Amino acid sequence: MFGAKLKMIDPSSALPGRDTPMPVDERHAVFPERRIVPPFPEGLATAVVGMGCFWGAERVFWQTEGVWTTAVGYAGGYTPNPSYEEVCSGLTGHTEAVLVVFDTKKISYAQVLKEFWENHDPTQGMRQGNDLGTQYRSAIYVSDDQQLAEAEASRDAFQQALTAAGKGEITTEIAPLKDFYYAESYHQQYLSDAKNPNGYCGLGGTGVSCPIGLGVES
Repeated sequence: MFGAKLKMIDPSSALPGRDTPMPVDERHAVFPERRIVPPFPEGLATAVVGMGCFWGAERVFWQTEGVWTTAVGYAGGYTPNPSYEEVCSGLTGHTEAVLVVFDTKKISYAQVLKEFWENHDPTQGMRQGNDLGTQYRSAIYVSDDQQLAEAEASRDAFQQALTAAGKGEITTEIAPLKDFYYAESYHQQYLSDAKNPNGYCGLGGTGVSCPIGLGVES
């Protein structure tokens, strides 16, 4: 069973899931005046990434200047509206993901990707630190061709930096975003002062800086 969790489930073998979305508190625990579900104000853009355990990954982004709101959920899998327990079983195909809603006048998508690359180790395959399983894989889920081009350019640039530092090959999945399913309310902003200020976070980067300003035309 443990070995199976390190391999992606075949879609035909994935859990059936459910039609009903997970109920979730709509307000952000750190910024209660802001919503974590659409609609969002005009002028904001979204990114969806997986960096291992989504508790610490979400905190990275709500602490990032220019990020308006954040939420955690599940992406890249097959089971509709999965539960946390189902995702952790490895039988849904999802990775733990963070929805990042950002103000494009204050932070670019390339800068969001810089935070992504520098705050986890994207070379570890189906794990992140001591957390093992397909739900901890590194991933970027893109909403359009522009995001795809920027994600691939940033990956290639960061790989050069990693190689120069003697690090391994990036295993990050880059794919179109099909669905983002919100995680249960108790996972949202889990490491906030209002919920678990001393909660566990095993997130750690490689210590390598990611170049930005990659020359991808918008």
